[in-house]
Amino acid sequence: MSKFYTDEKNALIIIALLKANGISKVIASPGTTNMALVCSMQHDDFFQVYSAVDERSAAYMACGLAHETGEPVVISCTGATASRNYMPGMTEAYYRKLPVLAITSTQNIAKVGHHVAQVIDRSNKPNDTQRHSVTLPIVKDDEDFLECEIKVNQAILELKRAGGGPVHINLPTRYSRAYETKTLPVCRVMNRFTFTDKLPELKGRVAVFIGAHREFSQQETKALDDFCSSNNAVVFCDHTSSYKGKYRLIYSLAASQDQAGAINDKPDITIHIGEITGDYSGLAMIGKEVWRVSEDGEIRDTFQRLKYVFEMDEKNFFERYTNPKHKQSDAYLKQCQSKLLDIRNEFPEVPFSNVWVASRTAAKIPADSVVHFGILNSLRSWNLFDLPSSVRTMSNVGGFGIDGGVSSLLGASLVNPKKLYFCVIGDLAFFYDMNSIGNRHAGNNLRIMVINNGKGTEFRQYNHVAAHFGEQADEFISASGHYGNKSPTLIKNYAQDLGFKYISASSKEEYESVYKEFLVKDSGGQSIVFEVFTDSDEESKALEMVRNIKKEFKSSAKSAVRKALGTKSINTLKKVLGR
Repeated sequence: MSKFYTDEKNALIIIALLKANGISKVIASPGTTNMALVCSMQHDDFFQVYSAVDERSAAYMACGLAHETGEPVVISCTGATASRNYMPGMTEAYYRKLPVLAITSTQNIAKVGHHVAQVIDRSNKPNDTQRHSVTLPIVKDDEDFLECEIKVNQAILELKRAGGGPVHINLPTRYSRAYETKTLPVCRVMNRFTFTDKLPELKGRVAVFIGAHREFSQQETKALDDFCSSNNAVVFCDHTSSYKGKYRLIYSLAASQDQAGAINDKPDITIHIGEITGDYSGLAMIGKEVWRVSEDGEIRDTFQRLKYVFEMDEKNFFERYTNPKHKQSDAYLKQCQSKLLDIRNEFPEVPFSNVWVASRTAAKIPADSVVHFGILNSLRSWNLFDLPSSVRTMSNVGGFGIDGGVSSLLGASLVNPKKLYFCVIGDLAFFYDMNSIGNRHAGNNLRIMVINNGKGTEFRQYNHVAAHFGEQADEFISASGHYGNKSPTLIKNYAQDLGFKYISASSKEEYESVYKEFLVKDSGGQSIVFEVFTDSDEESKALEMVRNIKKEFKSSAKSAVRKALGTKSINTLKKVLGR
């Protein structure tokens, strides 16, 4: 009777990626939980499968086979104590840097700890038996598929990284008896390159996407500028990206248009540098494939389109891909700048809100100052606008919590007491961290703007997943009514008692009459707290208005977006954006 592949998708992903990476040698030990994997390999002529009853011997056989061929070797075993017998051989492989891939099959992980026969806990491994270990899911949906795909790529890449060594995959099975799958799934094959490797060719339209990033040196900025000029590329940034070169685009306003789309501006390849981004709108500008550049060399599949990881510093990467013989071009940059200018020229008169405050204030932040933005409404609102080029900006997007924004500002302000340090932060985030302005080291160079709407207005935005709860969200989800419920005196008295100058505004007119006091460098030797009272509904209305400046998005464009991104990425994008 003819047999083909199992229908267990986690096993199919392993097989597909082993074949894509040219890993063909397998030593299989007998058992039931590894039957789906081994029988599938047995009926694929690509694999050279050897049998070893004793798992201890199998692991040592793999050491010899890997050493003699210089190739990775797979070992496969069943559940119970079978995997324990791999440890001596895996230890040998670890200290000799031999690429042995141990795939230990198991029943559903949920059974661990419940006295189920032949189910043991493999969550803790001796450090010197594996360089990397992953446990795969049983694949039931697209998210499981993505998780499995990433983990198997990670495991295979670790076999040869930094000299190589043994790696472990824990593979659960559902004991399927179906072996009728004739074709393997199409899986992304991820590759890692170091500085000494021959690098892949860069083709098509290119954009650099920068998440949170330390300050760029002049040499690093020049390397990125030269790269963009040589490759007709642009750099999509937000106020945590730190890049201030010629090709910088604060593109959130254009990218966030709900109905206009960004399909004409999308690159083919996105070069991803930096860390976590708070610019959710920027996800709309990610290309068909992503190249991640970072000295840590880790798999960071932020956009679910990762193809290559370059384990090298960014300056070296950009210099390697800069060809002085290429005709220099700024065509892509000018196209994006033109679209952005077109949208800015139609910027509406929004209600009194964080967005409105940003629109009136961003360009007037004093030169050479520093601005810290709170998570998330403040960062998003101010990402819609450029600030003066000499102003440095940041936000706590690493842990993405609201709990330490003012303390981070305080710590930064201690470095240069003569420089102004601004903060734009929501009321909940301020009250979370308000004790920090009472620190005895606080100087007179702090400028704290508290956008007080009396709740976590993020959860009341028109496009948030909690929006359909309406006012019911106030009770628990958006935590309305705490901390004085927009008291006009609570923050005022606290700030003044600590020696801060206090100003406030509850309307556009009031704001216009006092905001210049907030921006002056000499405020009589006092730091300043500026409390801006806004309404949550107006905050949502303002956001909706700026995200719908352009409305020419046709059904054909929607189809093009869906075709370009794929259903999985569209759904993921909607989840991230809360739509």
